Amino acid sequence: MSPILSKIAASGMIVAATAGLGGCATKGFVREQIAAVNARIDGVESKLAATDATANKAAADAQAAGSAAQANGQRIDQLNGRVDGLEQRVQVIESRPKKARN
Repeated sequence: MSPILSKIAASGMIVAATAGLGGCATKGFVREQIAAVNARIDGVESKLAATDATANKAAADAQAAGSAAQANGQRIDQLNGRVDGLEQRVQVIESRPKKARN
């Protein structure tokens, strides 16, 4: 083998070995990266759980308010009927001829 070819071959092997070693991540590095990502995921999950609880409470409160509003509307309808009846009675009483008092 000529000296030039042996130098090229040696250089090629060094480049290949460097590229091969540079691309590998150690287990410790991978664990650190995964731990950081897991910490972020845990934070997002806890915020999501809190938001979900708040949304569920708001939905329950809204449903209760809707039920109370419906019950109040029914009560108002009943009272309107009574007021209409009283107004009719007052009109009948007012339309009667007045008797003279002695």
